[in-house]
Amino acid sequence: MQITASVQVDASADRVWGLVSDLPNMGKLSPENTGGTWRKGATGPAVGARFHGSNRSGWRRWSTNVTVVRCAPGEEFAFRVTAGGLGVAEWAYTIVPESTGVTVTETWTDRRGSLMKALGRATTGVADREAHTRASIETTLAALKVAAEA
Repeated sequence: MQITASVQVDASADRVWGLVSDLPNMGKLSPENTGGTWRKGATGPAVGARFHGSNRSGWRRWSTNVTVVRCAPGEEFAFRVTAGGLGVAEWAYTIVPESTGVTVTETWTDRRGSLMKALGRATTGVADREAHTRASIETTLAALKVAAEA
């Protein structure tokens, strides 16, 4: 399953890319992610860079492991998420220049097997991950637009 949404942003591609690739500060944009830290010598976005993400939903808290899989400044940023060694998702942001500003597309690709779906529901308290993710993407893109245009 894949969920995608886009937003027009009156900002440069570099500004937008800087925001979506700043994983430690993603909590300022995302309703579920609260940030995290670069790991294993990584200090910023680069293919292969690893990140330890922190998340919350209501009173529930959990962490994930992230690996950057695509990293083209001003164009695209994508990362894969695992938990306990099991696949969770791939998140991708593509940035396309327009006559004024850019179009940013956020895509979530579900990588959970049946075990991770059951564990994820128990851990996060989210019964309908697809509906929850659709709403989260809309919230994140709206926050990204505000931050980039400020």
